Amino acid sequence: MVSFTSLRTASACKVSALAGVALLVLNACSGPETPPPIGQPGRGNAQQDTTKKIGMLLPLTGRFSKLGQQMANAAHIAVPEGHGVTLDIRDTDAQGQSADGAARAALEQGDIVILGPLTAAQTASVASVTQPANIPEFAYTSDQAQAQPGVWVMGVTVEQQITRLVDAATQEGRKTFAAFLPDNALGRAFGDALNKACSDKGLTAPQIVFHTEAPESITGGLKTLANLQFRQGQVAQQTEAAKPSEPDAVNPLGAETSDPTASARPATPPATPGGAPAQAATGPIALPPPPFDALLLGDTGLQLATVINGLKQASIDSHQTRILGPALWNAFAAKLGALQGAWFAAPDPIARTDFVQRYRSRYGYAPSVLANVAYDTATMAAVLSQQPDGFSQKSLLRPDGFAGSDGTFVLQPNGSVARGLAVFEILPGGGVKMASAAPRRLARATP
Repeated sequence: MVSFTSLRTASACKVSALAGVALLVLNACSGPETPPPIGQPGRGNAQQDTTKKIGMLLPLTGRFSKLGQQMANAAHIAVPEGHGVTLDIRDTDAQGQSADGAARAALEQGDIVILGPLTAAQTASVASVTQPANIPEFAYTSDQAQAQPGVWVMGVTVEQQITRLVDAATQEGRKTFAAFLPDNALGRAFGDALNKACSDKGLTAPQIVFHTEAPESITGGLKTLANLQFRQGQVAQQTEAAKPSEPDAVNPLGAETSDPTASARPATPPATPGGAPAQAATGPIALPPPPFDALLLGDTGLQLATVINGLKQASIDSHQTRILGPALWNAFAAKLGALQGAWFAAPDPIARTDFVQRYRSRYGYAPSVLANVAYDTATMAAVLSQQPDGFSQKSLLRPDGFAGSDGTFVLQPNGSVARGLAVFEILPGGGVKMASAAPRRLARATP
């Protein structure tokens, strides 16, 4: 496994400025949001320059400029000046600019790898430039559909989360999975990921139900999925069967029996086969569990509150069923006490402590979690660019992967990424605890 430390410990020598250096204009803002000026060598100097150039495509203006600038900051921490590697950061959202246009300009200047862009649509357009040139692209989207050989999806994906959750749940002994998901693109992605994860584990195909935003679709759908009516019928049958039978002899007229002391003796429960008196019923018969022992949910926000209420109405008990959910729950886990015992998979925040400390020391504030992936990809690119094999398949697809601020990740031949995620459990009063630590080593995933 490659640990990203080589650039940090190298000596901090300076490189002479290149002739004809132009500056990339960033958002006109002051303070720690603005990264240092980024050099773009002129075209006439590209052949003379022996420095390895890492292309990076980020939204430095417009709607996502704050995030883009944080990611640029993270890349500058990962790639210090003076080590034979330089960042060529280009704005994908500048007026009159496009992501594929920025990629094309980067390749014209001799960039040997492309990091970014941010969105799925931009990733596809940039791939149309990098693929013919045989230049690797490490996109920051989390849309697994954009993955292909030579284009790696570096965001934390739905597939990575579900793979980790299914693995943890099966280790706990869960064997029958189901899902109750919103009928949208994200919900469909969760359903596809669960189907694949269960198939990879040799499990029975999960039952998956999609719902609309209507409350009746949610409550009714959960009752159907949980087979509530059948389970209630089973309880009714058992309750009826447990009722005591009528005595063999009844004297409605109150006449004396053959044993005049019988009415004075307390009733004795019938003996059990072992000879001990049977215990009297102590309460209602418990509802049997639903036809699954792990249930994946995909809702967030106000709609999740309706789902939680529907779980109660469908008698889906967390003591019988392990509830699974998206990493997005982490943002408001303090309010999810009603889902106590539920799991979600996400990067271990401890892994990013060093990066956050370095970022805060340099820029004065903590970065967004999305800055992690910029830091990790920039460091990986800088390390590989200075190795003899460079960005060969052997270097990129190393079986033990790379150790980053979001945990261990392993690049797959098809553009997907296996990632070591931790499993977190929601506490009764809200908040989370770690239920299972992120693995340090990963087996190569099935394509």
